[in-house]
Amino acid sequence: MRSFVTRPRALAVLLAGTALAFSPLGGQATAQLPVDQTGNPACFTPEDGAAARGGFGADHRELSAAEQKAIDARTAAILKAKQARGLAPKAGKLAAASVPVYVHVMLSTSGAGDVTATQINQQIAELNQDYAGQESSQAANTGFTFYLAGTDRFKNNTWHRDGQSTTYRSQTRKGGKNALNIWLVDFSYLGIATFPWDYAGSPSIDGIRVQYSSLPGGSATNFNLGKTASHEAGHWFGLYHTFQGGCTSTNDSVSDTPAQSSASSGCPTGRDSCSLPGVDPIHNYMDYSYDSCYNQFTPGQSTRMSNMWTAYRA
Repeated sequence: MRSFVTRPRALAVLLAGTALAFSPLGGQATAQLPVDQTGNPACFTPEDGAAARGGFGADHRELSAAEQKAIDARTAAILKAKQARGLAPKAGKLAAASVPVYVHVMLSTSGAGDVTATQINQQIAELNQDYAGQESSQAANTGFTFYLAGTDRFKNNTWHRDGQSTTYRSQTRKGGKNALNIWLVDFSYLGIATFPWDYAGSPSIDGIRVQYSSLPGGSATNFNLGKTASHEAGHWFGLYHTFQGGCTSTNDSVSDTPAQSSASSGCPTGRDSCSLPGVDPIHNYMDYSYDSCYNQFTPGQSTRMSNMWTAYRA
């Protein structure tokens, strides 16, 4: 999850299903982290305006190294079974896929939160650019492309503010496990996403929620180039934040993203918050940098997304 300008990240109320959220706006709360019926951790997401504005806090409860290991082991077992049946890419090959995108514009009854068809098309173009690695010579082409499969608009003050999110998502979500649903709302966060391994247990709420003003040309200062959706889609594909786990060798379960102790703010060139090799990956879409600072996914992240897609979304 991403959040706005000062980037306070709130640890908010628990929802069904695992999700990540960015919230530079929220105060910090505490809660116990349960696990779902498969033993995977259920993370925290804001619900019904629960996150307060102001102050810095974690935007989600970080998974422990043991929890990450369990998820990776589960994924590896699924991949092994699919490979035995010829349902997975050969070693060294990525799972290329064209992802249908359904955009749900959640308006207030007065029309607040509206975005134009042009902005939506620009958002799809931004996703395609970012996932094709077109912004940097160091960026990887993930193999994923996106196309707009549909747009709908709803006027509901509660839904506009992300209230009753479980209800509105289950009533409006379209497509199967391979379809990226984007709900555009007005809340204290820049975005929130579900993980791919949660789809089987909670298919009706699968997708990402994005602050409508973060779309290209929106009013979210420093966060209006459309890269919030790219970040949240990264979670939807199975990526953690680059600062997941802090200064540890496990970190975000990707070997070519250097460890960092905490999220970045702005675009702090040369920031090196860990003694482990490499400077902080501030240009990576899975950090908390400004939109203008983002320009890459790594090959390792591409491989992880490919594996997660094959295991849970293909």
